[in-house]
Amino acid sequence: MTLKSDDVRSIAHLARLHIDEDAIEHYVHDLSSILSLVDQMNQVDSSAVVPLANPLDATQRLRTDEVTEVDQRDKFQVIAPDVEAGLYRVPKVIE
Repeated sequence: MTLKSDDVRSIAHLARLHIDEDAIEHYVHDLSSILSLVDQMNQVDSSAVVPLANPLDATQRLRTDEVTEVDQRDKFQVIAPDVEAGLYRVPKVIE
């Protein structure tokens, strides 16, 4: 697929990008090359290829879920500006 200068201007407008007029032809060439590569990749028969979720046949090592610190909630809530029922109260941010 070959793009035209107007296509690049339209894409830039939709993406709210400012592109200098001098650079438009450069973007036309580069974006057309990228679309050409994507077209080539789409023509490859990948029906026999199994999707790869992880390149390594390894499992993640997990640590045991155990408490390692003492509960200090009461200590911290004493100095908090606004607390109610064990929870921190904060100003509403979203209207």
